[in-house]
Amino acid sequence: MKNTKAHQIANSPKYQELVKKRSRFGWTLTAAMMLVYYGYICLVAFNKEFLAQPLGDGVTTLSIPFGIGVILFTIIITGVYVRRANNEFDRLTTEIVKENA
Repeated sequence: MKNTKAHQIANSPKYQELVKKRSRFGWTLTAAMMLVYYGYICLVAFNKEFLAQPLGDGVTTLSIPFGIGVILFTIIITGVYVRRANNEFDRLTTEIVKENA
């Protein structure tokens, strides 16, 4: 019985739509995060002089705001994913459950 239900859900067009959208969105955010993170790491590795520039008269360099930017970007894209998951993905999941109850 459960196997039949699982096949029924897996063959549902809404389930396939959910998987496709969630996967594409997840990979897009992953690519964006990797670009930002590895971009920062490449700056550290290959352009130290740029990041070593002081900000004002203090000891803080450009690397600090760039590093904070990477952290903030991570928090922002996590919020974007959660918002879309709570709205679109949860709506599709509820529809799939109702159709296959």
